[in-house]
Amino acid sequence: MPKEAISVTLERQNLAWLRGQVRLTGARSVSEVLDRVVAAHRSDQSRWATAGSVKGSIRIAADDPDLACADAALRALFEQPSAQPGSRRRLPTPA
Repeated sequence: MPKEAISVTLERQNLAWLRGQVRLTGARSVSEVLDRVVAAHRSDQSRWATAGSVKGSIRIAADDPDLACADAALRALFEQPSAQPGSRRRLPTPA
């Protein structure tokens, strides 16, 4: 069946989920996953309807179980000096 290019605007969480499905399913692209999702829902044989577990996808440091130092650790990853003296990469301010 011929395909047609379109523009789709998605919420960040939905795009992140689609990208995760690319890795999980071995699809070639987000477009392929989105096409599969639509086809599955159209045929009412959706295996996407149930949420999967994220158990085991995040490791919490044993010495910081409450994540009290998480912000500082994350910021340290991005505040490394860049190639230009005096400039720093900054994390975006949370909305």
